[in-house]
Amino acid sequence: QVQLMESGGGSVEAGGSLRISCTATGSGFTFTLSRMGWFRESPGKKREAVACIDIRRGGDYYADSVRGRFTISEDNAKLTAYLQMNSLKREDSATYYCAMGPAIHGERLFDEAWYTSWGQGTQVTVSS
Repeated sequence: QVQLMESGGGSVEAGGSLRISCTATGSGFTFTLSRMGWFRESPGKKREAVACIDIRRGGDYYADSVRGRFTISEDNAKLTAYLQMNSLKREDSATYYCAMGPAIHGERLFDEAWYTSWGQGTQVTVSS
């Protein structure tokens, strides 16, 4: 069973940067055959996919609201995915969750249905 642990959240002023991490531990998964995604949820809003990566094939996805500001990456040796967030805005404030699932060809990276393991979330607060 996979456990995902996020870290690196916190408070930052608008325009600043943060990097959050997600490390996979446990058994029953092959990191290099997986997809990893970052999703966020804030009060009154539906959870949305922010950035996702197909580790097996190298494709990625970004929400329109973060494209050009956020970058998702992964380190196979550390079984860790990262989300580098630059030029942060107040509207980026949310709880950020990482998720892992199998990298299935043809399935949309941003589709929550294909993520089978979820972290507990890390809070990101952007103040102006």
